[in-house]
Amino acid sequence: MASFSEFKISKQLQNAIDDLGFETPTPIQEQAFSVIRSGKDVVGIAQTGTGKTFAYMLPLLQGLPFSNEINPRVLVLVPTRELVIQVVEEIEKFSKYASVRVLGVFGGTNINRQKEAVEQGTDIIVATPGRLYDLVLSRALQLKSVRKLVIDEVDVMLDLGFRFQLMNIFDLLPDRRQNIMFSATMTDEVNALIQDFFIGPETISVAVSGTPLDNISQQCYQVPNFYTKANLLKHLLQNEKEYSKVLVFVSNKKSADRLYIEMDDYFGSEVAVIHANKTQNFRLRSIENFNSEKTRILVTTDVMARGLDLDKISHVINFDTPKFPENYMHRIGRTGRAEEEGSSLLFYSEHETEAKEAIETLMNYKIPKVEMPSEIEVSKRLTPEEQPKNLEPNNPHKQHEEEAAGPAFHEKKEKNQKTNQGGSYQRIIKKKYKKPKTKGDKNYNNRNKNKRR
Repeated sequence: MASFSEFKISKQLQNAIDDLGFETPTPIQEQAFSVIRSGKDVVGIAQTGTGKTFAYMLPLLQGLPFSNEINPRVLVLVPTRELVIQVVEEIEKFSKYASVRVLGVFGGTNINRQKEAVEQGTDIIVATPGRLYDLVLSRALQLKSVRKLVIDEVDVMLDLGFRFQLMNIFDLLPDRRQNIMFSATMTDEVNALIQDFFIGPETISVAVSGTPLDNISQQCYQVPNFYTKANLLKHLLQNEKEYSKVLVFVSNKKSADRLYIEMDDYFGSEVAVIHANKTQNFRLRSIENFNSEKTRILVTTDVMARGLDLDKISHVINFDTPKFPENYMHRIGRTGRAEEEGSSLLFYSEHETEAKEAIETLMNYKIPKVEMPSEIEVSKRLTPEEQPKNLEPNNPHKQHEEEAAGPAFHEKKEKNQKTNQGGSYQRIIKKKYKKPKTKGDKNYNNRNKNKRR
């Protein structure tokens, strides 16, 4: 295997690598260096935890000469604010001995402060698509000098609905630029993006997304419902020595809050929760506490499955079986990093059996099943989603699906299809206040202030 000393890099970069204690590059780093340095468009397919950030930043920093120019020459787009902060920190470590200015911008913070920072000048800007587009529209930032564009975790970006902003950002960038894209999965949307905007890209593929990681042991439990899963989780996590740092994945924000309430009553300050509805400060503080092992258990959604640098996770627990099998690979990739041993548990109910089988088909691997301990109480309590629907089969006044009328011969005109939704103001208010007031929610403090008044 090659070493970093064999790369043609400056003394400043080599010194920074030595300080970080890196000796040999990962496969994606080794393969990407010469290709990115050549100036070709690059598509990298690699699992989470393979060192992608260093794979694209090392060759870019090597080819970035000193400049006093105000406008950025390298643009790095990532899907979440946490990733912006992490990538900026990584770049600052790599460029410790070089004169490189790097700036991170993301939503949820004061845009005027970011405008002031942009005006000071930067060489590399790391951004979420939404905030970058806002800065460009307000003319605080110009992209005319960008020669290197990096899109990291592009499949997550598209999943989060950033396609519109990406298309507009591409239109604002110079035609002559190098495009570098990293993704863990090659979806149809990602492929369409490559076809539209890349010129003869070279593909680097490391660790196919369906390949189970050798250093991660996998097991599964068949559990009937949500609250029985919660009982099993509480039982397992009592073993603090074995379950020393645990990431628990659920399918959505509502389930994350519901599980957190159950776990908080039992484990208290040992457990934290993160999802997209939490404020920026709450999310960052939760990650910091988890990394510093002030909290032992972190409940989260798939937004946190990718990119974030969470070290030494003993177990990843899939509380809900992901609908997309690739997401299972991203989740379990959070443990067993840096060649350490990791463990993954999958909880699945009867209606999740098909999703579990799809995961096993993707991996070509049968996840060993473990019987649920006999002392676990099977809960009769059901979530609203699990409760049976009252079909009223003998109700003569209720129209059944098979008896439902077909479409009308004439379609309604557009003006007649509108419904009275109570006026735009009421709709906006309803949308704004529909979410439950749980710990860390956006605007939570403002709402409490208004109540006290």
